[in-house]
Amino acid sequence: MDTPFLLPIEKPKGLLWKLIYFMTRKRFGKVITPLKVMAVRLPLSFGSFSGKISKLDKKLLLPAETIMLVRELVAQINVCKFCMDIGRAQTIVSFMNQKKFDALHDYRSSPLFSEKERILLDFVTMLAQERKMEREMFDQLAKHYNERSICEIMWLVSSEFFYNIGNIGLNIHSDMLCDIAKKRVS
Repeated sequence: MDTPFLLPIEKPKGLLWKLIYFMTRKRFGKVITPLKVMAVRLPLSFGSFSGKISKLDKKLLLPAETIMLVRELVAQINVCKFCMDIGRAQTIVSFMNQKKFDALHDYRSSPLFSEKERILLDFVTMLAQERKMEREMFDQLAKHYNERSICEIMWLVSSEFFYNIGNIGLNIHSDMLCDIAKKRVS
């Protein structure tokens, strides 16, 4: 069943929430389900926390494609359908290499990924799946990424888990944002 466990609030109370819904509809082409299901039921400061994550992401020095690859891989590992959808939609409107994102499940053997990316994705996979890290894997990552970049990678994995767990726990699935994004860029 793909319906959220809590009914989405389509018509929020309060002028500020109506403005937030309007701005979200303008940005994504619709009001996203996590906003209608969870954020609107919490004090505004909770909902703004999610927005702060994306603002903080803009301060990262990692390339945009690397950021999206890490987020997408974590969302796939956690099977967060909403996060996979919104992440892919962002890659579409940013004109990133869609073939690379299609091959993410096969990154170890796909020629689309560099050795550096394979090590990064191995690191992320181990961390997200096993919730532990081996020194050898960390040392391999450290050969390719400086200390700031490693901390940025940790930020991406942990903040993606924040999104994933909220959506999974409330049974929030895809909003078909990829379809909207494809229409916007064509």
